[in-house]
Amino acid sequence: MAAKRILQIVGKMDRAGAETMLMNLYRHIDRTQIQFDFITFAGEAGDYDGEIIELGGKITPIIANNPIERMLKLQRFLRQHPEYEIVHAHMLLSNAFHLLSAKGAGVKHRISHSHSTSNGQSNTVKKIYEKWALFTNRKVATYKIACGELAAKYLFGTSKEVWLLPNAVDIKKMIGVADKSRNYISRELGDNGIKIIQVGRLNEVKNHQFSLKIAEQLKNRHIDFALYIVGQGPLEDDLKQQVKDRSLENNIKFLGVRTDITELMASADYMIMPSLHEGFPVVLVESQTVGLMALVSDQVSTEVDLGLGLVKFLPLASVNDWANSLINLQTTKPNKQEITNSMKVHGFDVATNAATLTQFYINLPHSQLRK
Repeated sequence: MAAKRILQIVGKMDRAGAETMLMNLYRHIDRTQIQFDFITFAGEAGDYDGEIIELGGKITPIIANNPIERMLKLQRFLRQHPEYEIVHAHMLLSNAFHLLSAKGAGVKHRISHSHSTSNGQSNTVKKIYEKWALFTNRKVATYKIACGELAAKYLFGTSKEVWLLPNAVDIKKMIGVADKSRNYISRELGDNGIKIIQVGRLNEVKNHQFSLKIAEQLKNRHIDFALYIVGQGPLEDDLKQQVKDRSLENNIKFLGVRTDITELMASADYMIMPSLHEGFPVVLVESQTVGLMALVSDQVSTEVDLGLGLVKFLPLASVNDWANSLINLQTTKPNKQEITNSMKVHGFDVATNAATLTQFYINLPHSQLRK
């Protein structure tokens, strides 16, 4: 019997939070029963595209000039491909358009998945769009999934009748890599002061400008440190220019998109996340899995703290508090068994979650509308 093919709707399969979560699940699902295919909306290949093809997935880009054209093209595609009885959308407010396409094409099973607690928009026009998109998501989705309670409440207005599916990781593999990588940064990059890492797309939400202010204060206090900025995004050139303008080139290093994030985190002293808002960041699950202390904006949901003593929340009002913590914070790191137990108790074991997701897809009733 052929595997049931699930159509995942994403913007582009880069190494970002929701996409990494999706890949973690994809690697562990039973691909004899379930196979993932992807609709993307980018003209160029994503970071994970090669691996998706190796795993047997298909990637179909839809290029359009506006959301309405994109919606119509997606609906046409779905009508031409009745094998997709399940559409799983991961693009927050834009899910409204994609689920409308699926409904118009007769797709019975339409899943809206929330990965964030805010859209980050404030002007009047965007607020009107947000209200429409939230209403439409709630009406058109036949199944609702979220990475945490706050993400559920943002997109769906409630966490009731929403499946809370934590952003899980491969615990055993990550701990094994971390054990071998405690001196990775010193060996590969040659730095021996306070080693700080920030992982995420270089965009406004991740608040890298705040990170530069922290770095500037550390430098002014004559602290020996290095800040590694991991990721790419639209603000990259501007941030690099700001680093030059502040004479921070010797302290801040842009590492781009990496495949060795586990090794980098395992050998860093701190992670910083001064985000303006987040859903349930995969990277904070990963950081706690490798035993890395994270300083996190108080705008991020407290759900991310898994009780291991590895997350400290700080207000964005005070750069001084962040700098003081990086200099003075003393932590007692949990052992491997404590980490493993906590991750499993909180639902972050990817093998377990992938098996549950596989059964969820399989148990959705066969649709007669598409034949």
